[in-house]
Amino acid sequence: MNEEHCIVSQNHSISMSLGTTTMIVLFLQIITCFLFTATASSPHGFTIDLIQRRSNSSSSRLSKNQLLGASPYADTVFDYSIYLMRLQLGTPPFEIVAEIDTGSDLIWTQCMPCPNCYTQFAPIFDPSKSSTFKEKRCHGNSCPYEIIYADESYSTGILATETVTIQSTSGEPFVMAETSIGCGLNNSNLMTPGYAASSSGIVGLNMGPSSLISQMDLPIPGLISYCFSSQGTSKINFGTNAVVAGDGTVAADMFIKKDQPFYYLNLDAVSVGDKRIETLGTPFHAQDGNIFIDSGTTYTYLPTSYCNLVREAVAASVVAANQVPDPSSENLLCYNWDTMEIFPVITLHFAGGADLVLDKYNMYVETITGGTFCLAIGCVDPSMPAIFGNRAHNNLLVGYDSSTLVISFSPTNCSALWS
Repeated sequence: MNEEHCIVSQNHSISMSLGTTTMIVLFLQIITCFLFTATASSPHGFTIDLIQRRSNSSSSRLSKNQLLGASPYADTVFDYSIYLMRLQLGTPPFEIVAEIDTGSDLIWTQCMPCPNCYTQFAPIFDPSKSSTFKEKRCHGNSCPYEIIYADESYSTGILATETVTIQSTSGEPFVMAETSIGCGLNNSNLMTPGYAASSSGIVGLNMGPSSLISQMDLPIPGLISYCFSSQGTSKINFGTNAVVAGDGTVAADMFIKKDQPFYYLNLDAVSVGDKRIETLGTPFHAQDGNIFIDSGTTYTYLPTSYCNLVREAVAASVVAANQVPDPSSENLLCYNWDTMEIFPVITLHFAGGADLVLDKYNMYVETITGGTFCLAIGCVDPSMPAIFGNRAHNNLLVGYDSSTLVISFSPTNCSALWS
């Protein structure tokens, strides 16, 4: 017999649009009804169309033996400043494309009927056409959720359970019943208002109870890897197929903070060329995690006092170009120049011994109008979290292992890795 328990949970994530370079801080307050059922473990790890969840006894259509030896997978798709993944909802399966976000835990998509949905390229999911869609009930009523962004973007709707289907290289579908999702009924565009969006919502992947990875119930939990590329497609993996190792791999310690489901790293220093800038002696210094990695945020953000030290080192190195105001609202450090070759290499030094030497593309961004390059590190108030954003992950195979508390990085040509 199913037993429902309703609690109120709070969370936040940060994302931003490269086009408008507007950072969006998401303060998420949802009423979550947890549905406890007897479940059976899923087969091995799997990869899904990054362009996913728990298996229980009702997924009897797919036996463990059918996936033995298979490498389930998904393509990642780059869209302007975000990375998307494909998954299917409902019965019969309906494909959606949603943003990959390791900084939040709710899986939500726009749903029909939608009195106030933003325009998206693909059709909107209609739960009335699915035989497996079921609203969650809280005290006899629908369980609502509300997502409010700092720039007043938002999503509101109802919580539900639905079948989620992904693919694997076995050619068989991987079916996950009764996955907790949010059905967005009143949403504003998460990216650029007034333009059609490729994304129908967000797939949360942090360690919160409603995230995709938390609902997967894999034999080895908490394993994720992805390889982001701004060209072509790449993949996201889960479970044993997500282990990142081999020549050139560096591993950083992962930190878990009480009541915070984020993947924290400890940034010990930043090197700008040969100049190493320690966090020791600054308010940013920590030993238990001071920055979290977030695939749903484009830029990297550091607290203002330490961020300014990094900027000063970059400015001291770039003497051939003229500094100009940032044309966006991010207040980045920008220069008039026609290439990024004059800019210094930046290395991030993480606790655990990971010295991550970043390509210039990862740390510098050209403005839409061209002729101006900006350091892709924003300065934020110390009350805001520091974030290691997705542009810095470009052409890195990134592996999250929350069971051993390690995040691994391996330089990789991500667009060619599985071609």
